[in-house]
Amino acid sequence: MAHRPPSKSDPILIIGAGVFGLSTALELSSRGYKNITVLDRYPPPVPDSSSVDISRIIRTEYADPVYSQMAQEALKGWKSEYKDNYYHTGFVMLSETASNPYVEKTLEIIHAQGRALDEFEDGNILKGMYPDLGADLSSLRAYHNPEGGWADAEGSIRHLSHKCSHAGVSFVTGPQGTVLSLRKQGSRVVGVEVASGDFLPANQVILSTGAWSNLLLDVSHTASASGQPVGFIQLSPEEAHSIARTPVMINLTNGIFCFPPTPGTNILKVARHSYGFATSILSGATNRTVSSPKLDSNNADKSFLPQEADKALRDGLRQLMPQFADRPWSNRRLCWYTDTPEGDFVVDHHPNMDGLFVAIGGAGHGFKFLPVLGRYIADRYENCAPEILRQKWRYRLPDGRGDLKIGDGSRAGPPLRVLTVEEQSNL
Repeated sequence: MAHRPPSKSDPILIIGAGVFGLSTALELSSRGYKNITVLDRYPPPVPDSSSVDISRIIRTEYADPVYSQMAQEALKGWKSEYKDNYYHTGFVMLSETASNPYVEKTLEIIHAQGRALDEFEDGNILKGMYPDLGADLSSLRAYHNPEGGWADAEGSIRHLSHKCSHAGVSFVTGPQGTVLSLRKQGSRVVGVEVASGDFLPANQVILSTGAWSNLLLDVSHTASASGQPVGFIQLSPEEAHSIARTPVMINLTNGIFCFPPTPGTNILKVARHSYGFATSILSGATNRTVSSPKLDSNNADKSFLPQEADKALRDGLRQLMPQFADRPWSNRRLCWYTDTPEGDFVVDHHPNMDGLFVAIGGAGHGFKFLPVLGRYIADRYENCAPEILRQKWRYRLPDGRGDLKIGDGSRAGPPLRVLTVEEQSNL
């Protein structure tokens, strides 16, 4: 389908106030688009969005040259415009094996760029750089980059949403901003139906709905939702101070990663970058059963993890922060990813629906690009992105091969599992 050049006076509805939706709104506004409205169930920072939490990893290590370059550009933004939300602690990848395909490809790309990582066969060498590391890491290989750390995700999204408001972007939240379905006339999307209030018309609808996307549009062949386990432990000021000088660490063999305690709150966070857990929810818009977080409630309110996920987080803490492994959780929950077959974003005009642009598929790594993501998405929207991105982020139609859920090679842990009916009742 040939897409006409977008008019800058056309009303644009962006569904979703996460990192994809907000960064797109801000960039389009900077390019002269005058009539942009962002819709969501909650005002940003949306409490159960995958863009919002106390921390997100900021790194430049990628087994893909496109994301590696984007991450380096984004890091400059984190260290400048978003410096108040960025903590430059260093970043460490760990491996329990001498050979790790993701690490090997990452090192190949880094070396081709003229960069390098510190590589240690004995992870305990890190203690010379980070004196607060107390774990025995001698059996782990370590790959260290001082150029990395973590960001206050909620604070970053709040800053981004304020910039959108100052740029003239409108927001509609609550039932009037809760989109239930797309309205179509023939093959054209002409607006959205919301939970309360009148139909909202638009010349262009941008779908940035993350893990909720399959509730509105059948994208199951190219994106699906999975919940990833996260746990939080409240430390005392003295305990937090004792591990303040530690880097962000991820064990690529089991997927467990943890952060230094958050300044001010002294919360220790541990999570797993894995294949996660799926749900079975009926979509009223598409009349299909899909995996999705709930639409009608705040998914972050439910402090539930499957038993094996809870144990995996505990085991990971015993390896990386053993002194706190048996402390009670102050909170725990599932964080919702939007998975794609190769871990690539899906950013494209819908090939069969005029007036619909899709920007989803963060795949557990989209947030770190916040300072530059909108520019890349807007280039795709205006059909001026380089060919490599046109192909990499294209909206793929079903090809009959089924779900190729392999990610980008960085994940670990057990295969994706659909939660039982009893487990889902706890969400």
